Amino acid sequence: MKIYVCRRKLAQWRGTLSLLFVIFIVYMTNFATLYIVPTPIGNLDDISARAIEVLKQVNWIAAEDTRHSSRLLQHFSISTRTLSLHDHNEDKRTAMLVQRLKDGESVALISDAGTPLISDPGFVFVRRCREEGIPVIALPGPCAAITALSASGLPTDRFIFEGFLPVKTQAKDNQLAELKARTCTSVFYEAPRRILATVKDIARVLGDRHIVVAKELSKTFETYVSGTPGDVIDYLEADAAHQKGEFVVMVSPAQVNLSEISAEAMSLLTTLCDHMPLKKAAAVVAEHYDLKKNALYQAGLDAKGAKDAD
Repeated sequence: MKIYVCRRKLAQWRGTLSLLFVIFIVYMTNFATLYIVPTPIGNLDDISARAIEVLKQVNWIAAEDTRHSSRLLQHFSISTRTLSLHDHNEDKRTAMLVQRLKDGESVALISDAGTPLISDPGFVFVRRCREEGIPVIALPGPCAAITALSASGLPTDRFIFEGFLPVKTQAKDNQLAELKARTCTSVFYEAPRRILATVKDIARVLGDRHIVVAKELSKTFETYVSGTPGDVIDYLEADAAHQKGEFVVMVSPAQVNLSEISAEAMSLLTTLCDHMPLKKAAAVVAEHYDLKKNALYQAGLDAKGAKDAD
């Protein structure tokens, strides 16, 4: 008899749990989706067909600046309702938009240009959606940092995106000082009013480290300037127009001190590179000689560059 009662109660609990699970699933599936939609960084033709379709189909578009985005939306005949979401109202807007998503209204998040959240607002909103179990779908698309890096001629296997450098001199110097020993490419954004001062700071802190500055990406006057900070300063000071536009600043990796790598290690690295990718060869040699993999990888790149130059 006791066994029967226990089994009956267990069956009742299972039934209750199953019902609660079904209710939970139904509740969750009523949530609409938040779409992260990249927009062109210059050339309007860079927007994807999928991005246009999403922007037309959602109930709301949350834009960093609705006045700025209205030109893009009008160009593609997108009449979806918009509201602003920027650094100064993100907390308040997040609560409102999350509730709308729960009520079944879909939302697309866009920034003024490029991929949202990359040095743009949206982190608080997306994190809250994840916490609430609201579906979040990110569309691939334009990003100034990746676009500039891919055409810079600097190593792209490893890089660090730093966003905007600090405005205050000491904080900026401290961040730039970290690049002295960094063995991967560093990528920054910079505003036109600060670009000249920033390149001068790079020259002061890092000396003649090779840098690449890209501006007006995908636009008519797209420009890449490559060389020492002094070369870039000369370009910027040659014409006031050269300091206008949105900038991406890229700093090359620190040069490896080859004296720390034995001739035997370099010989093995060179031999292995004939049979496998440099990254894998560097890992093998690093383990064999107890050296830093990144230093060996950079040494391999330098050796390859010197060989190609010859």
